[in-house]
Amino acid sequence: MDRTPSKPMAALWMAGWLALMLIIAIAGREALRELNVFQLMLMRSAIGLCLLYPLIHRSGGFSVVRTQRLPQHIARNSIHFCAQLGWFFALTLIPIGQVVAIEFTMPIWTAILAAMFLGERMTISKFCAIVFGLVGVVMIVRPATGEINPGQLIALAAAVGFGISIAMVKSLTRTEQTVTIVFYMAAVQLAGSLLPGLYAWIWPSLTAWGWAIVVAFCGTFSHYCMTRAMLYADATVVVPMDFLRVPLTAMAGWLLYSERLDAFTVFGAALILTGNLVNLRASSPVPARAAT
Repeated sequence: MDRTPSKPMAALWMAGWLALMLIIAIAGREALRELNVFQLMLMRSAIGLCLLYPLIHRSGGFSVVRTQRLPQHIARNSIHFCAQLGWFFALTLIPIGQVVAIEFTMPIWTAILAAMFLGERMTISKFCAIVFGLVGVVMIVRPATGEINPGQLIALAAAVGFGISIAMVKSLTRTEQTVTIVFYMAAVQLAGSLLPGLYAWIWPSLTAWGWAIVVAFCGTFSHYCMTRAMLYADATVVVPMDFLRVPLTAMAGWLLYSERLDAFTVFGAALILTGNLVNLRASSPVPARAAT
């Protein structure tokens, strides 16, 4: 695997992540009009493993999934599984733009964990990117007064889980191949959703099957893109790039679901973009990581 630090390559892989995650938010909401969240996770994982097979075959067959870090894979993907369930459930309770915006408390947890356990430096550029991004998210969401929707709390809990998961992915990329990491993600999620998914199973319509396949494709290969990005840059460099998903999702919500896109959203998006540019244009090189 090429592990040469490269912010442009990290940005390229993150562009793939952004596109696929935008699609999965829309497809997930549409699929959940008919399907139970556990059934959707079951279908996503089973179809995702089938879609992943060509990459496994190209990488030398199932020998590529051999690992000496199975406990780490299980722990990481169990956390991610719970976070993903919460994320999909929140899609049914609050607007998709708000789900994604709340999710972006995630970089706080990722940055803290990466600094504490992975030895990553919290540089001024990384700190600025996080601050600009979070301020932009607050500008877009503008928490309303009154009772907090349970969907907001579920989305926040999912964000904490995603932050832990991403920090663990960065650790795994030091020794594991990308295909290996994504394989165990799908396998653990399949195991976790099998019994509740079968218990709640209803035979999907053709439309629901179509949306589930889109969710499976985007869910599988978005994580492939994220894991590849982690090979080229620190977690605290990669994650702030994901802030661009907030204005993109807000725009999709406006176009597809008539969710309002106002001046606050535009200004928030500008802050998010500014933070990413500050981070990407920082002159300090990313230190190389040796495999352990």
